[in-house]
Formats: sequence, C-alpha cells, structure tokens
Amino acid sequence: MIIFRFLVLLFVFSSCAAQPEKINGLSFVASPDAIDESHTEPAVNIGANYTAIMPFGFIKNLEHPEIVHNTERQWFGETRAGAKQYIEALRKENIKIMVKPQIWVWHGEFTGNIKMTNEANWKTLEHSYSEFILEYAELAHDTKAEIFCIGTELENFIKERPEYWHNLIKEIKTIYKGKLTYAANWDEFKRTPFWSALDYIGIDAYFPVSNKQTPTVEGCRVGWQKHKTIIKSLSETYNKPILFTEYGYRSVDYTGKEPWESDHTLKSLNFEGQSNATQALFEEFWNEEWFAGGFIWKWFHAYDKAGGLKDNRFTPQNKPVETLIQAFYKPQ
Repeated sequence: MIIFRFLVLLFVFSSCAAQPEKINGLSFVASPDAIDESHTEPAVNIGANYTAIMPFGFIKNLEHPEIVHNTERQWFGETRAGAKQYIEALRKENIKIMVKPQIWVWHGEFTGNIKMTNEANWKTLEHSYSEFILEYAELAHDTKAEIFCIGTELENFIKERPEYWHNLIKEIKTIYKGKLTYAANWDEFKRTPFWSALDYIGIDAYFPVSNKQTPTVEGCRVGWQKHKTIIKSLSETYNKPILFTEYGYRSVDYTGKEPWESDHTLKSLNFEGQSNATQALFEEFWNEEWFAGGFIWKWFHAYDKAGGLKDNRFTPQNKPVETLIQAFYKPQ
C-alpha cells in the first residue's frame, strides 16, 4: 500500500508539472515586525510561488459600521506600509502576490454575520469599507500585485447590499488592472452574485470531508466528491477558474469533520490526519485544468517559532505535513 501510494503521488506530481503553473500559495500572516531574507527563505524552501499578504481592518462588533484600519495602533504587517514592505521582501525571491485585505470583528465573531440595524449604518459601513478596500487596491496597483482580493467571508453584507458590491468592483477596476477575486466561505460561494465580474471564483475551502478521528486519504477523496461536483459546475457556468483563497487543516483529531473550527480549547494532536486530508485535497484538485491553485492557511514569518510537534493549529510549519506540501509545491 505504501509503494502504491508513492506511485500515485509520483504520477500526480508529474502530471501537474506538465500543466500551466498552478498557484502554490501561502497565507503570510501579518506580524509586529518587518521581514527580511531570514523570513522569506522558508517560503522559498517549501516551493511557494505566491503569497497572500493580509492587511487588516477592525470592527467593534457585528452591528458597528466603522472600520478602523492603517493606524499606528496596529501591528506593522497589518498596515499599508507593512504590507508594502512584506511585498517588496517577497518580490526579491520572485514570489508573486495576492493582496487580501481582511476584517477582524472584536472577539473573533464571524464576519459573514455582519449586519447593520438601519439604513444610515449601512451607508456608513459602505463608505468605510470602500475607504478600506480602495486603499489596498491602490497598494496592489502600486506594487503590481498579480491578484487583488476584494473581500473575505462577508456573505450577509453582500446579500443585503448587492448593488453596492457591483459598483465597488467597478470602482476597484478604475484603480487596479490586475486579476480580481473574492474569498467566499465554503458554504457561501454558490450564492455570491458577482462572479462574472471577477477573474477567479475564490473559495475558502473548509469543506467537511470526513467524520473519522484520523481521516484517510481515500476517505477524504470520497468526501470531496459532492462538493467537487458543485465547484466544477460553477466554474463551467461562469467560465472562470477556481482559486482556493484559503485551504488547510488543523493537526487535531477529526480534522476533516469541521475544518473551519478554530476553537482554542481543542487539545488533541493528530499529524497523520492533517497530512492525509491535505494530500487528498491535492490529489483531487491540483491536476484539474479548471483549478488555479490555492493558499495554505497559514504561514508565520518567524519560522523557527511557528508550529511544531506540540502545535495543533492550522500552520504546517515544522510538522510532517510541511514535507508533503514541499514535495507537491517543489517537485524534484
């Protein structure tokens, strides 16, 4: 079985190498610090050809209409100047860029549930979001970023204010001339109303694929089939490639059951499950012509301090799954 699995992987890797370049990306986490070659070298070593750079804006609660962003109170990497410095450092390593501004709601509440209570607050939110996102559209233009992501997991905002979003996309296009996407949550993307105006159908790919404590590669591949059919159909409907704007699994038991779960109270460690689920995702998607690639969630700048064998969070750093990703991103 081990020999068979190795041969399957070798076939998949060889087939992918013959296709147009996939986006083999990392979600590069903003930090308090500037970065240098010591921080970018591990991204090169794993074989990444793209990184998502993620400046942040902050909202007090789900009903608050004002976004605080690009202030001295934020971490350096969360600001415009910090994002620019990260991009310049990664460019020196010939790594391409997706600028992906994100919103954080205090206490970590889900951004998809943002909802104003009156028309005045909706208008204020629209104005505030435009200021936030257009600032980073300008950064994407100035730095010649290859991709710009116009938002992340904002389903209710989009549902309630679709006309605003269509107009926002038009305004973004007057500033930034590169490729556009939006990062829809895994259970949102089927209802996103503006895919025809973008270049990629972006999905944060936390789909449930296995109920097993330690999911197997084969079991996860079976679990993908119902989702994959819908994903492929949407790609065909809009004639747009699919981009996993985020993907990844925690190194915990039942990692394929609710892959979006970020609960800090989970204490289990399961590196085999993380590796198996990740391998299944690679085998199912990376060899598809309609699939553009994706960005692993998530990658920290201080490599030596990140992840490790006592860490059960999403990062692959210093865990067995990192070797798997490297073999796929950087085939020998």
